[in-house]
Amino acid sequence: MNQTLNNEFKKTRISFFSKIKNLFLKKSKIDINVVDHIEEILLSADVGTKTTIKIISNLEKEIKKYKDSQNLFNFLKKEIENLFTNIENISLEEKINESQRPYVILIVGVNGVGKTTTIGKLAFLLKKKGFHVMIGAADTFRAAAINQLEIWANKAEVPLIKQHMSADPASVAYDTLQSAKNKKKDVVLIDTAGRLQNRISLMEELSKMSRVMKKIIPESPNEIILVLDATIGQNAFEQVKKFTHFVKISSIILTKIEGTAKGGVVIGIMDQFKIPIQYLGIGEKIQDLKVFDRKKFVDSLFLKKK
Repeated sequence: MNQTLNNEFKKTRISFFSKIKNLFLKKSKIDINVVDHIEEILLSADVGTKTTIKIISNLEKEIKKYKDSQNLFNFLKKEIENLFTNIENISLEEKINESQRPYVILIVGVNGVGKTTTIGKLAFLLKKKGFHVMIGAADTFRAAAINQLEIWANKAEVPLIKQHMSADPASVAYDTLQSAKNKKKDVVLIDTAGRLQNRISLMEELSKMSRVMKKIIPESPNEIILVLDATIGQNAFEQVKKFTHFVKISSIILTKIEGTAKGGVVIGIMDQFKIPIQYLGIGEKIQDLKVFDRKKFVDSLFLKKK
């Protein structure tokens, strides 16, 4: 068992598992009332209404088969594992290795989710894996975003392409790809503005960036990663809905996962949107970005040790 992953989801695991365990300890026999309690536990973990209904519906069909709590416990674990079966499970490293270089990744997300920090961590992680990385500072709406990204690029020791505040983001993206292509970089990470409240402008901006980038690299962007803050629970669902409405999100990075007891949002997002979660942000240090392993995630939720 991955001890680090157990720690990352410790708050969720203690809250989720303890409630399930306590429920079964109180019940001398399995009856239909157990279903209502399990439904409350799933909802309190921010699994989401639709996914909870799916799990509960299956449980109601099977409840009569189970004579003891362990069988029901195993059923619940299996149900959650099954939600992930039809979701792409290809690592970002595999995608990069299987594609022509440079592999262009557009990073999107609202302000405040840790997007800029995550780009620095991802650049550092990919560089450690042997890839030559370049970052483009195309969030030109905020001067702080450019400055912060420069700090993280320096920490990761990867080159940054930037312009001045209020510069055309598409122009920054163009310059970044041109430089990356000339310098034979493996991966390009492009930051974007997070003004979700002005969705039409943001959609137009992302569309323009994509059109311009294709002039340099026709396949770009190869990947669009959405950064989400795990602590906001159900609001994370709304952010996924809004972004997927106007852009094709290929994967997700969840930040601040270690600080929430509502890690069930992982289950709901992957089930409802069929979008794989690639990484977890678990702290403030540059190495605090970990690959998400769905099997170990489910195992950690049902681990019986606190």
